[in-house]
Amino acid sequence: MQDKEHREYREYREYRDSDGGDGKRNTRPKQGGRSARMQRPEAGADENRIEGRNAVIEAYRAGRTIEKLFLLEGPAEGAMQTVLHLAKEHRTPVRFLPRRRLDQLSLTGRHQGVIAQAAAFQYADLEDLFSKAAGRGEDPFFILLDQIEDPHNLGAIIRTANLAGAHGVIIPRDRSVGLTAVAARTSAGAIHYTPVVKVTNLARTMEDLKKRGLWFVCADMDGTPMTKLSMTGPIGLVIGAEGSGVSRLVKEKCDMTASIPMKGEIDSLNASVAAGILMYEIVRQRG
Repeated sequence: MQDKEHREYREYREYRDSDGGDGKRNTRPKQGGRSARMQRPEAGADENRIEGRNAVIEAYRAGRTIEKLFLLEGPAEGAMQTVLHLAKEHRTPVRFLPRRRLDQLSLTGRHQGVIAQAAAFQYADLEDLFSKAAGRGEDPFFILLDQIEDPHNLGAIIRTANLAGAHGVIIPRDRSVGLTAVAARTSAGAIHYTPVVKVTNLARTMEDLKKRGLWFVCADMDGTPMTKLSMTGPIGLVIGAEGSGVSRLVKEKCDMTASIPMKGEIDSLNASVAAGILMYEIVRQRG
């Protein structure tokens, strides 16, 4: 199972970082009859991949959430202009690729220059998180993720958030993985019970949430040890990427930073592990 998950993540990273023109990756089909169609991106995402101009247009019109859109580079005419208009209207990230790269990403071989990655699950609204907290008679407890791009980390955090009693998870639209099939599977079913909200600007959302009584603590190696902080009341826990951590603009919106005591020879934790430790310190303090 672990090998399968590692393979899925490698395929996801190739899919996410595809640029089709760096000249460093051999993207030609291997000899012996293996076509580009055999080199699949994110495993398990077939049911969330939409290909073809009309299919993508109808998906938008049906209200499906499109995470990413890959279009054939070059001038857009006819139905392609409609696709671009809908992408702009729904603020969908768009990447233009050469035909060779689209052929590799295609699952059907009939993409017509348009491939969309739809969300595996629908996103919630911020009001859903507040309603969940009110329904339990609890102070809001939200998890905010900044630049988490590994679907396994996202799924694991959603799973822990559910077990820790958090009322929801908030992710930014850009530079963040969405509710892919891999994230959903890694959540072990928690995605059905813990709402996930996607916002345009995480820092601006934090400002709005502060007006509604929340305060924020972010994970940071140089922060105050978590046991020395008071993390009760309406709270948002902010977790950043393993390498870069919480971005500067988001960190500036936080009221305090919390570090996790470490006794070993290495000085960092996987993002989902760090999130779990801090969540349960908040649970302990909330009593």
